[in-house]
Amino acid sequence: MPRSIPSRTLLPWAFVPYIAMSIVHVAALAIESDIAAPTKLWLMPLLAIPVLVSLRLRPVLAIALLLAAIVLSWLGDGAGAFFPAGPELPLMLLFFGLAHIAYIVLFARVLRVRRMPWWTLVYVAWWIAMIAVLGPHTGALLPAVAAYGIVLGGTAAFAARCHPLVVTGGVFFLLSDTILAFRLFLSEAMPAWTSPLVMLTYTLGQGLIVTGALVALRKRGTR
Repeated sequence: MPRSIPSRTLLPWAFVPYIAMSIVHVAALAIESDIAAPTKLWLMPLLAIPVLVSLRLRPVLAIALLLAAIVLSWLGDGAGAFFPAGPELPLMLLFFGLAHIAYIVLFARVLRVRRMPWWTLVYVAWWIAMIAVLGPHTGALLPAVAAYGIVLGGTAAFAARCHPLVVTGGVFFLLSDTILAFRLFLSEAMPAWTSPLVMLTYTLGQGLIVTGALVALRKRGTR
């Protein structure tokens, strides 16, 4: 007998603060406003709201992994602010790398609904191309960048086995970090408008992954 899941486990209003803050933050970046930095630190806490109001969804592992990925992403977003004495870029790579590992486990163990599509081989080609183009400009960070690229591509690939919203979110997350990598290591070739584009694709990616995960968990619970 299917068990019912309370409607409050996935409420659209829970995403409104995150959507609103994402718009404010991207707009602030576009106009180079001083509120860009503080609004960035509000993004992941606000994205945690729909997950927190979905605590009754099962399995518990899925909610725990979602929250872990969000918290680690928050630490990555604020690496410079939270750890001013530390090296910002390596800390960003560390925290976001761990966030991607949490997502990969979630996609591989809980949310998968199909086999890995053949077209995910494009992510292998993406990684090779990124290392070939950016590798010479990364210096001592090459091993960290290469490892981060593997988990980033892995997130997008494993997302392809899940709900369509998660698939799309994985693509946007990959696109965001791709643009960011070019801004970090080939900054002279990147126009100013790519700064808000990084965060536009990032907020879309994270939001779609979380939305798709919660939708998939809710549907699974009502079967």
